[in-house]
Parts: sequence; C-alpha cells; structure tokens
Amino acid sequence: MDLTLIIPGYNEAARISLTLEQSAGYLASQPWQWEILVVDDGSTDQMSARVGEFARQWPQVRALRHTPNRGKGYAIRQGVAAARGRFIGFTDADYKTNIAALSPAMALLEAGADGVIGDRTLSQSRIAVPRRRYRQLGTELFRGVLLRAMGLAGFADTQCGFKFFRAEVMRDLFARQRVDGYMFDVEILLLAVRAGYRIEKLAVDWRDDPDSRFKPLSGTWRNLRELARIRWLHRR
Repeated sequence: MDLTLIIPGYNEAARISLTLEQSAGYLASQPWQWEILVVDDGSTDQMSARVGEFARQWPQVRALRHTPNRGKGYAIRQGVAAARGRFIGFTDADYKTNIAALSPAMALLEAGADGVIGDRTLSQSRIAVPRRRYRQLGTELFRGVLLRAMGLAGFADTQCGFKFFRAEVMRDLFARQRVDGYMFDVEILLLAVRAGYRIEKLAVDWRDDPDSRFKPLSGTWRNLRELARIRWLHRR
C-alpha cells in the first residue's frame, strides 16, 4: 500500500463527512493504493456514527476509537500503530487544508524526502479565511520567541495540520514522541531535526475554522506547559 492518511478528530460530527468526502474523492482519482484511518479521540457527539456510515460505502476507510479524550498527539500515535502505507501522514478532521496538496507531497517523498510539512507562511500558500487577530498575534509570538528556544527557528509553521513522512521515519518519530496534546507537532519536528531527517516544506491552500474551540488564555498556558515538557523530555 502506498499511503495511509490519518484523520484524528474529537467531536467533529458536523464536519467529518465533508472531510471524508473530499479526501476519499481526491484519493480515488490518484494512482496510489491508499487507506484512510479516522481516529476518534473519545468524542461524545455522533462523529463515530458519521464515520461508520461513510466507511460502509468506502472499504478503504477504517475507524479507530478510544476513550477518554487523550489529545491529538495520542490519537495520531494510535493511527501510526495501525497504518499500512509506505508513506503515512495526517490532516485535520475539519478540512482546513485542501487535500490537493497531497500530490506534490507524495512527489517529494518519492524523490527522497523523509518528511513533507504544510507551511502557511510560504508565499505560494493561499489563505482563504485568515486567522482571527488574537490567534495571529499568538502565532507570531510563538514563532518569534518560543521556536528559537526550542531550536526550531528554521520552521516558520510547525502547527499546520498537514504532515507526511516515509513510514519508517513516522514510526521512529512517534515511537519517541510523548506529548499527547497540540504541541506534539513541535516535538516530532524537534526529533526529526536531531535525527538529521530531510524535511521539506510545502505551500498549501488553507482556511481558518470559525468554530475553533481554542481558548486563548487556558489554551496558551496549556501549550506553554507542553513546550516546557518537551524541552525537559528531550534535553541534551
């Protein structure tokens, strides 16, 4: 099998059907052998039911579920453990990133890249719906100060939910990754840089999610604690 696409989600019943329709429809038009793994991270809505309905029409779609809610990093680890593709990656359940970016991502992987990550700061990226101002300010602070402290100043966009790797690289990174929450992206990139993996950046078409459940104060504090934990876990 060529590709495993992991879609982690928590209480995404309202949007998971669109994401699956767009993703499966696009993949069906490509020459690859593929599968989609939807990992339900302890949802309390009808997300699993929506995925089950879709999977009955698409045998390439598999559903995984665990309880309670553990976080996006944990959910993707479960998907990696079950993945069968030569290349493994993930995208968001609310379809922020256009799935068409997969074609250039696969080309880069086939050409020898160890990983390919979406980067919304590249000039070729198109932002259909920009972030709200308070989130943009937080992103600029994160990029300007915290990433330098983490040794990731070369990555202007660590948090885009569109990342793909060679399977052996993905398994190596997630075997050593420990953070369950949103900052897991920073952790896997830190591990990739230290391992000397070649990570390519890719322009994407992206839109903000007006239904985002991110809470500026509590969310920022949680993310800072996760970053501190990453530095501690992977101190030299």
